[in-house]
Amino acid sequence: MSVINPRSIGKTTDSWRGEFAATLRLAGPLALAGLLQMAIGAMDVMFIARLGPIELAGSSLAVAFQGTILWSLMGLTGSVSAVIAEAIGRKGPAVREVRRATRMAFWLSILFGLSGMALCFAGEWVMRITGQEPRVAAPASAYLDIIAWAFIPQLLANVLRNFVSALGRPFFATFIVFSMLPVNFVGNYLLVFGAFGFPELGLEGAAWASVITGIATLGAYILAIHSDRRLRRYHIFGNVWRSEWAAFRTILRIGCPVAVTIIAEAGLFNAAAFLMGNIGALELAAHTLAINIAALAFQIPFGIGQAATIRVGYHYGARNKVAVGRAGWAAVICGLAFVAFTGGAMLFTPEFLLTPWIDPTAPENRALAALAVSYLAVAAAFQLSDTVQAILMGALRGLQDTRIPMTFALIGYWGCGFTLAIYLGFETPFAGQGIWIGLATGLSLVSIALLQRWLRREKLNLIRH
Repeated sequence: MSVINPRSIGKTTDSWRGEFAATLRLAGPLALAGLLQMAIGAMDVMFIARLGPIELAGSSLAVAFQGTILWSLMGLTGSVSAVIAEAIGRKGPAVREVRRATRMAFWLSILFGLSGMALCFAGEWVMRITGQEPRVAAPASAYLDIIAWAFIPQLLANVLRNFVSALGRPFFATFIVFSMLPVNFVGNYLLVFGAFGFPELGLEGAAWASVITGIATLGAYILAIHSDRRLRRYHIFGNVWRSEWAAFRTILRIGCPVAVTIIAEAGLFNAAAFLMGNIGALELAAHTLAINIAALAFQIPFGIGQAATIRVGYHYGARNKVAVGRAGWAAVICGLAFVAFTGGAMLFTPEFLLTPWIDPTAPENRALAALAVSYLAVAAAFQLSDTVQAILMGALRGLQDTRIPMTFALIGYWGCGFTLAIYLGFETPFAGQGIWIGLATGLSLVSIALLQRWLRREKLNLIRH
């Protein structure tokens, strides 16, 4: 039987040059896939914005709520990549172990996908208890009732994304997300405005377009795996009803803290938007522009962090402590090289970065642009800490160490960062910039804590000897 040779995915690299090359081969496609996924979200906004401000506001609330749940569950089920990487590092192809872990990740996707759907179906209640305006809450809850059906296919597709990436095929992720751009565009065009005889569904049409895109993404991964001779040999779709409780518990043990960590970070930035809204509409608009630019830049270190999980996981399974350290540091160095570019752009050419959204030279945009530029100056500073924490979080996940990093995130983001953001935003003249300083402080504290844990990984017995 032909299976993937570990050497073909760079597991046995024994030099810095080889490790850098292997990391970039993984990180590049994954980061690009993240950027393309954001493009799909931007496309949805483009269509919905044409319906009016109420529909746009309602969809923004719905996406913030659904997106936070979805990304946290993707972090949980996506932890299968660490299990797969460890199995390959320990046993070579590890066909049975990979198949069992992937199967249990499917189970978890369905189980937690149903839970996510239930939360979305309770969207009207959520909007009511959070005090949203009825005219905005109504379209938001209607959007959630439909987008809920995308949960399970999106989570299953995420498992397959991690499967192909851990087995050295990350380019599938890039190609599939890229191929979904026209699917999403056509779905929105036909269903939002009722083109070519299709029903004109408005905001609900945009939600159905997202569901269709999610199902199409899952189908594309299945076809890609069946088309690849080596991936097909793992037979991950066989005996899906058979339980493997050891793998089930392992993914839960690693993944639950990851999900909580993602909720903590996403919740911090969502809460910052509400704080900005309490300062003023102009500050909130400037914050939205700046955070979009920062989010785009974050996709690169996020992709490198995913690659670090896999690379460190290979060496962790092989019990090669020297290679574990080399993989982690190679990922950090790659991230810092990139952040030097993005941080410099935010600091020295912020107006240029704003031009896709607004004309910063227009008189009516000067106040908005000035605030956004001031926020980007802080963002340039926290690019360093954000990159380090994202990559080291991924490296520690490769060691299947997620509980303590989760604690760092909760204390750093909320106990320190959010508290400082409230104080600086409302008790000092810093106002909106003070909120951003609070965010930067939280990220910096978490990155320092993670760095200390990574440096002490052997003393803390995080590596098998």
